[in-house]
Formats: sequence, C-alpha cells, structure tokens
Amino acid sequence: MTGTPSRSTDSASGPAARRSDASRSAILAAARERFAADGYERATIRAIAKDAHIDPSMVMRYFGSKDGLFAAAVTLDLRMADVSQVPPTEVGRALVGHFLDIWEANEELTAVLRVAVTNKAGAERLQGIFRDQVVPVARRVCPDPEQVATRAGLCAAQLMGLALTRYVVRLPPVVALAREEIEAWLGPTVQRYLTAPSP
Repeated sequence: MTGTPSRSTDSASGPAARRSDASRSAILAAARERFAADGYERATIRAIAKDAHIDPSMVMRYFGSKDGLFAAAVTLDLRMADVSQVPPTEVGRALVGHFLDIWEANEELTAVLRVAVTNKAGAERLQGIFRDQVVPVARRVCPDPEQVATRAGLCAAQLMGLALTRYVVRLPPVVALAREEIEAWLGPTVQRYLTAPSP
C-alpha cells in the first residue's frame, strides 16, 4: 500500500528557512551601517534591531552577543599591496607601513582586535584576516616554504601587538611614536621574521 506523500518540506529550503535567511541578512545590513556610524562601543543591539525592524531577541538568537554580531557583520579587506614590486629587503617596512595606513584610516580593524581578545568569533575573524592576507606576503619572500606559516605568525604577533598597545590599550610611549619611528623600529624586526635564516 502506497502511503500519502508527506506535506512537510525540507527545513533547509522551506518558507521558514527563507524567512530566517532574510532576517539574518536584514540584521547584518543594519549592523554594518550602525557599526560604521556609531563605532563598536556605541552601537547597541536594540538600535540595530530597530534599524532592521526585528525584535532584539532575534538578534541574540542568531548571533549570541554583540561581539558575535560584529564578527559576522564586519568584513575587512586589508588591500595588501603587491610586494612583488618591493625590494625583498624592504618588504618588512612596507608591511608595517601598510598596516599603519589601515589602522589610522579604519577603526574596524582595531574594533575587530578588541573583540577578538574576548570572543571566539572575533578571534576567528582576525585569524582569517591574517591567514588570507599576510600569509601570501610571507610565502612570496620566505626562504623556506615550510616556514611560511610560522614566519607569518611572528609578523602577525608584532603587528597585532603594535595595534593592541597603540590603538586599544593606548600605552602612552607607543601612542607618542611618530609613524616614521614605528616603521624604523618595527620594519627591520618584521623583515627578519620574513627573510632571515632560521635561528
């Protein structure tokens, strides 16, 4: 005996799933605009929900916290320069200068760093940024292909350490450094991580 075909629909493609996707998209769009306008600290879940015409509890349901929402909403392209045109001995300084350009012009990178300290989603986002945009630089100039990940990680430690002390903690001696001084101090260190023989 043939049973009556089920009227249930696949939850992954049914109307409820489409409503869920639309709600998430609306929240993310509102969050990007609100974070850009107000910054991370002043943006609130309530304001983002209001902009998206969604109950605040739905924001929490989808993203868990403001940190989680920020990590999902913010996409950063560090627009890494083509280092093939930079002399191999100057790549470290160029990398430091490039990150200074980004941090000085875009608060989102600093905000991601702040979130990454305490939030898993934020940490994963920051890891992705460096994996996708710093590792290729290291791969281009590193003398040993097997050390690319390690050397890129050391570069990231220097660059994120600079960002943390200059833009988040705002350690006075680091804040007081002029851009040229930072490049002169950190450039050779990052260069050593990239191209020096393995110790």
